Amino acid sequence: MQCVFAAFATFPRGQFAQAVKQHQAEFNAKGFTCWEQFVAMLFCQVAHLNSLREVCLGLAGCESPLKHLGIRTAPKKSTLAYANANRPWELYESIFMQLLGKCQAETATRSHRKFRFKNKLMSLDGSIIELSATMFDWAKYRQRKGAIKLHLLLDHGDYLPSFAVVTDGKYSELKVARGCHSKRVRFWPLIAATTITFGLGS
Repeated sequence: MQCVFAAFATFPRGQFAQAVKQHQAEFNAKGFTCWEQFVAMLFCQVAHLNSLREVCLGLAGCESPLKHLGIRTAPKKSTLAYANANRPWELYESIFMQLLGKCQAETATRSHRKFRFKNKLMSLDGSIIELSATMFDWAKYRQRKGAIKLHLLLDHGDYLPSFAVVTDGKYSELKVARGCHSKRVRFWPLIAATTITFGLGS
């Protein structure tokens, strides 16, 4: 886990602070910063945790490396839950785009891979995330099961994700692909003549 916190330390904090200011993400915040929320939720992902309680307990056991990241103490579950419910999601979209641009620039200088395809090639994949139908009645999927679907578009030029979108569980990759060109429902603008591949079950 030490290597994980070491990776957090290399994150461009200046760009993160600019994005926070741009989206006014800490308006009326009382002590718990967006940076602390960001570290907590990244910790949740890399440690494969399933609840906010696990996140807070896990961070409480790592307070020494947290101090090197400028975090004085682990958050309480209620504090983290409130931040997740009220902080603007646009902040983390901006952070994603910053990191994606940086990664694309680095891979462009290293990659010498050549493809047979004349046009840009991308893969669209969808992953079902099951939810409780009683707790999340808006997540329509089956009669007794709720679910959302994570659609991820992978660029084969640099093997980096170009975008991710979450829909209800019944939404197909074909609809997402069409949405990339639709003026009415636009998920992500594509380069002309881009080839998109996805599974037959989509």
